[in-house]
Amino acid sequence: MREKQYEKRARYKSQGAEGVGAVITYSGCITQMFFFLLFAGSDNFLLAVMAYDRFVAICHPLHYMVIMKPTYCGLLVLVSWMMSTVNSLLQSLMMLWLSFCIQVEISHFFCEINLVVRLACSDTFLNDMLICFAAGLLGGASLAGILYSYSKIVSSIRGISSAKGKYKAFSTCVSHLSIVSLFYCMSLGVYLSSAATQSSHSSAVASVMYMVVTPMLNPFIYSLRNKDIKVALKRIAGVPVM
Repeated sequence: MREKQYEKRARYKSQGAEGVGAVITYSGCITQMFFFLLFAGSDNFLLAVMAYDRFVAICHPLHYMVIMKPTYCGLLVLVSWMMSTVNSLLQSLMMLWLSFCIQVEISHFFCEINLVVRLACSDTFLNDMLICFAAGLLGGASLAGILYSYSKIVSSIRGISSAKGKYKAFSTCVSHLSIVSLFYCMSLGVYLSSAATQSSHSSAVASVMYMVVTPMLNPFIYSLRNKDIKVALKRIAGVPVM
């Protein structure tokens, strides 16, 4: 009986926006989901850690070296990875309790957890609750931390008397704010598009923007603080960059 149940959940057929099929095993699909959740979660937590770093640098500049010691920074990164690992491991293990048909077709180019849960033949109440709880607690807590940090930063910048000082303080946050906006807007767009429409094409396009375009833009956005990059951009486009 157990062999038959395992056989039922053995293979998935994944397809992209153009309908080109590719077969992936059950274990491969679970592994894919684990690493996707791991890296997305760690990115989420690290953005909150970086917001806290900017908060300390601007609001408590004299105590920055005391507070943000290398050991403390390492601890923050370690905790971020641990929380992300626990979340992705728990979500992946919960998927093992679900049973599926002999061959399942996922209208996507990878095993996205929400789509896979919808295709299960068994009750998915606990999985749905866990997904909502993780998104609300982990994503909401990180976003709340970022918003709180920047509310304090804005309040601190408003207290600076000189325009040059305000510009200098704000310019240190532009790169991080751009990445935060991209990350959360794209994440929200992916899940709103998957909830609002059944079209595999729109869902796949939103996921590509979230998984490919955003990480590709990260190095470019962070490099805008480099003086050589600024000079090169001014020379090419004639547009001043912060």
